[in-house]
Amino acid sequence: MTRETKYSEDMPKRIYTFFRGYSEAGAPSLVKFAMQTGVTLEELRSWRENSEFDRACRECAEIRRDYLIDAALTRRYDGSMTKFLLSTEFGMGEDEHDGRLEVTLEVMGE
Repeated sequence: MTRETKYSEDMPKRIYTFFRGYSEAGAPSLVKFAMQTGVTLEELRSWRENSEFDRACRECAEIRRDYLIDAALTRRYDGSMTKFLLSTEFGMGEDEHDGRLEVTLEVMGE
């Protein structure tokens, strides 16, 4: 017996609203949205075939990234754990330059 997928045209707006208004413990996530919506994560991922829903999911990933960075900067989250999450989810913080930091300054005027 197969279960009918609960996708509707308002899902892109619903997921975006969920991520923008998230105020519970932890960070917003696809898992939490799936649980709230009453679907499995696999079903939720299959909805990404819809271009509008996929665009909303990409925007939500950026909201999550910003949320994690802000939480680390305000010391609500441990910086090391946040760096780990960002590097695994977004490829940020990886040692691309052997631990070196390159800074370029341009002096404008006097």
